[in-house]
Amino acid sequence: MDTHTPTHTEAGGPHTGHQGPDLRHHGDAEVRGDGSALVDLAVNVRADTPPAWLREHVAGSLGSLAAYPDGRAARAAVAARHGLPVERVLLTAGAAEAFVLLARALKVRRPVVVHPQFTEPEAALRDAGHTVGRVLLREADGFRLDPAAVPEDADLVVVGNPTNPTSVLHPADALAGLARPGRTLVVDEAFMDAVPDEREALAGRTDVPGLVVLRSLTKTWGLAGLRIGYVLAAPDTIADLERAQPLWPVSTPALAAAEACVAPRALAEAAHAAHRIAADRAHLVAGLAEFGGAGLRVVAPAEGPFVLLRLPRAAAVRHRLRGLGYAVRRGDTFPGLGEEWLRLAVRGRATTDGFLGALGRAVAESP
Repeated sequence: MDTHTPTHTEAGGPHTGHQGPDLRHHGDAEVRGDGSALVDLAVNVRADTPPAWLREHVAGSLGSLAAYPDGRAARAAVAARHGLPVERVLLTAGAAEAFVLLARALKVRRPVVVHPQFTEPEAALRDAGHTVGRVLLREADGFRLDPAAVPEDADLVVVGNPTNPTSVLHPADALAGLARPGRTLVVDEAFMDAVPDEREALAGRTDVPGLVVLRSLTKTWGLAGLRIGYVLAAPDTIADLERAQPLWPVSTPALAAAEACVAPRALAEAAHAAHRIAADRAHLVAGLAEFGGAGLRVVAPAEGPFVLLRLPRAAAVRHRLRGLGYAVRRGDTFPGLGEEWLRLAVRGRATTDGFLGALGRAVAESP
């Protein structure tokens, strides 16, 4: 895909038989099998998580496994965290389940996904039989959204904030301005708790018509294997999504984690982690700047716990990095990007310094 062409839309049919980027490829593929021993910069889960107190809290729920899950306390805790009534909250088995529910439960005619971004929303829509339009943002614009690029007749719009993989944080007012009568506006805030002060968040807003906000608890807390997230939306939308869920979709340990992760202690810890991530990201970006002579460019300003970079011969460099012990995320499976793109998760300074050294070798040795 030529990222220098103007921002535009394109459409595609259902997932089956669709030609183009592999929408089902995710960062965990880089660290499976023979990649399990690599230093992981491919998956956007915070390192050294879950913390011991959270592991112990989840383990304490195991004595209740004989009973069916009861999500009322966790749902109330999430609602209180965002200052919302419980009727505006739905707990899900990770944010990924929410995309499937939206695709199956909502009656939409022209869904549009803003790319480059997390590919699961489009994959879920295609699997549900929808023809999906794409708004492709431009590298020349820093992958920033021009609201005018979204077709007026789109009745479902999906956008990430901060966006994976670009790490762009869109202004909340610009996103809210996408709301229209008869349109569902889905904002994926899976990484918003990694942004200091969660600035530009729409979670908790009730004044934006048709707004659906998705949150994940797996990234900041290292719970990808537990699967827990939630949806914030108007009560009628929540009811529609809930009817599409199977019975007891969220396990008892995941419910225990959800309740713990929105408690004041956890929110304070997450806020501290967000500032540390910002400092670690600045260190990574400064180190990457040393490779400007090799043609490396970082999408800036990066605001998430990952950065997107463009590098000549990126595929060869990625392969060489694996040989040097580091896994990074390929970018060509994201619509709007190509083989010259890589995404790096933000890690601590020692890990970053080791990676930068390996990157120097990989760039020098790649043909």
